[in-house]
Amino acid sequence: MESQIIRPGHLTAHQTARTLGISLAGVRQLVRRGQLTRSGGTERQPWYAAADVTALVLKRQARAAA
Repeated sequence: MESQIIRPGHLTAHQTARTLGISLAGVRQLVRRGQLTRSGGTERQPWYAAADVTALVLKRQARAAA
């Protein structure tokens, strides 16, 4: 279940996964690899900065276009 209260400028793990087009396990892998960092929430319900997620989307799109 997603958190109902989230700081502006942040995304839940579910929202992040949807934005990137990957699973929750994929989001966890990005965190483990250091490509994405948590910016709030709890251990079970982390938040990610929307700007970081957007930068990652743009990076993936550039890689796909190349």
